[in-house]
Amino acid sequence: MLINGKVVVWPALFWPVTLMAAVVLAANILVQYPVQWAGLQDWLTWGALSYPFAFLITDLTHRRFGAALTRRMIYCGFVVAVVLSIWWATPRIALASGLAFLLAQLLDVSIFARLKARAWWVAPLASSIIASGLDTALFFGLAFSCAPALAGILTALGIDTACTADLPWVQWAWADYGVKVLMALAMVGPYGLCLRWVRGLQGPRLA
Repeated sequence: MLINGKVVVWPALFWPVTLMAAVVLAANILVQYPVQWAGLQDWLTWGALSYPFAFLITDLTHRRFGAALTRRMIYCGFVVAVVLSIWWATPRIALASGLAFLLAQLLDVSIFARLKARAWWVAPLASSIIASGLDTALFFGLAFSCAPALAGILTALGIDTACTADLPWVQWAWADYGVKVLMALAMVGPYGLCLRWVRGLQGPRLA
């Protein structure tokens, strides 16, 4: 919409922010539940299947509104998701998820911006795969590691440092990243379909 001759897009960002917060919250809840099927409980949590949708939301928002407004959407989604995650998950998972989400999504935007002039599928695929690696490493390390140095930082922040040393979180992390790579490949098709719809939307277009 236009107000005093200036493009205002915050109303249009309502749904991207809402969807992003919902995806992150769902992932934070589901990451606490291993997949109890075919022996996958030592390798995979349900969070791995939900979080990759965050990259789809980021990349489509980037295509429509550009990098600057996509970063604003990420900041808003970050705040909402962290607040909700503290309530629905745990403070430690909320902190780990928030930092991992923020840094990984900002990395995704940077990579996407550099590659979006290439074939339509290159930017979303490359940015999702690379950023997913950062997200996975940060989240699982911060959320489940029993490293003394990390415990000291969490204690200083007033966050419960209790952890279960026998949790196979390293295996979860590797499996999580593997699933995210597969999901990034699987998302190329839906991204292409949604891209056609996004390009046909009326209203402000900054990218």
